[in-house]
Amino acid sequence: MTGDSLRLDEIDRQIVAMLAKDGRASFATVGQRVGLSAPAVKRRVDRLRATGVIKGFVAVVDPAAAGWGTEAFVELFCEGRTAATEIFAGLRRHPEVAAAYTITGDANALIHLRTRDIEHLEETLERLRREPNIVQTKTAIVLSSLGRIPG
Repeated sequence: MTGDSLRLDEIDRQIVAMLAKDGRASFATVGQRVGLSAPAVKRRVDRLRATGVIKGFVAVVDPAAAGWGTEAFVELFCEGRTAATEIFAGLRRHPEVAAAYTITGDANALIHLRTRDIEHLEETLERLRREPNIVQTKTAIVLSSLGRIPG
């Protein structure tokens, strides 16, 4: 069963929302909020993980505090009919790539970069342009973040 075919009840939705906000919340804490025992929450979380609703738990890092204060979104233009798997394989070699997406429109992909500074951004763009199928990039540098939209 996958997340698409799993029916979530209201308690499952509350558990998912709580863990999305704080992945380190204990089963006891979550249970107090949703009216279940810690073992019952654990069973539900195990089921949500097994069915793919919850894919994992991550540490949310403040990029600026970690020294990666410059962000940019880059459209990638590739030659011919470059497959998404080929684009992804090339991007995995660049630790500055925070996220990558295939998109509609003229570009083949959109990537989110995080770098130390403008010099590091320029060096990263030069490296990306040396990837075999990338023929052009179009970059928008982030001036400030408006914040994440909940949901």
